[in-house]
Amino acid sequence: MGRTYKQLSLDDRCEIACRSANGSSVRQIAAALDRSPSTISRELRRNRGSQVGYKPSYAQHQMRARRWTGGRLEREPGLRRAVLQRLRRGWSPEQVAGRLAREYGRKVISHETIYRFIYRQLRRTTDFNWRRYLPRAKSKRGCRGKRGGSPASFIEGRVSLANRPLEAADRSVPGHWEADLMMFSKYGQAVLTVHERTSRLLLGIRLASKVARGVARHLVGFFATLPQELRQSVTFDNGTEFAGHLALHRLSIATFFCDPHAPWQKGGIENAIGRMRRFIPRKTDLVTLSTARFRQFIAAYNNTPRKCLDYRTPAESFAQVLHFECESTSRLSPGRRINCLRRDDAVWLAG
Repeated sequence: MGRTYKQLSLDDRCEIACRSANGSSVRQIAAALDRSPSTISRELRRNRGSQVGYKPSYAQHQMRARRWTGGRLEREPGLRRAVLQRLRRGWSPEQVAGRLAREYGRKVISHETIYRFIYRQLRRTTDFNWRRYLPRAKSKRGCRGKRGGSPASFIEGRVSLANRPLEAADRSVPGHWEADLMMFSKYGQAVLTVHERTSRLLLGIRLASKVARGVARHLVGFFATLPQELRQSVTFDNGTEFAGHLALHRLSIATFFCDPHAPWQKGGIENAIGRMRRFIPRKTDLVTLSTARFRQFIAAYNNTPRKCLDYRTPAESFAQVLHFECESTSRLSPGRRINCLRRDDAVWLAG
């Protein structure tokens, strides 16, 4: 007939229902919609309810149900089992997708497909155990809003991360640190954390407020007791709580800042905070967390072996560096755990 076929819309189905109820024949309805009579006949036959007759909304729903064949992981049980098995081990969807591609020599599945499958199951089954398959166990994906302005312009003396020495970037030389705040749901609660890039040592202190002057005072207290060789630089994001960074220059510590909207450039401390969330989730009320318990959590992190350290703990790695730099610090005997030296609410290391 020379016409291009297109699917019936909801408006078309409403017109079919109205004319069919008024007694119009199939050919009359087809002429009114400029459609083939076989199209109208098939629509009425396939989408008519056994008791309610032809209803536009029911017909539209039936059409969508026939067209949807399910996601990739719903259509392929073998692939679904392989993916879920790896997710149960604690792998992220991106790690699963990358590993399958490596094993098969080609791209098998996208990590976005895995995410969509998990969140679709959450919506369809209302079984929130599905979120346990994801590393952060979130029941909802966060929305990336429109990026606004950066507070970087309010930080006096800001030096870009691009100017940081190369020795700090490859983690070959100790004494280069990263700092960030670990935030919590309750307003005003935060933990100031600093992370040594070579040993992965983490130090933390609870803050009464995020005022830049107070944060700078705590940072000076952190680094004042360390040898000069172990306090060469600190990298921050562009939060205004670090606007007092110039106070560290009195200790001859260079300060650098990530690019705007790029906190991943200090990925070491971002990873450390993510690990600490296992002990101290975001919804924790720090008022109810005792000082002893807080120190235990920091110590547990520092005494956990890390693959990147050849399965040494951050505390052991830092103790070796400290022994090398400072002759007054004795080397630990094999297998001995690191004790904690308390300075206010902070966690330090002692030989």
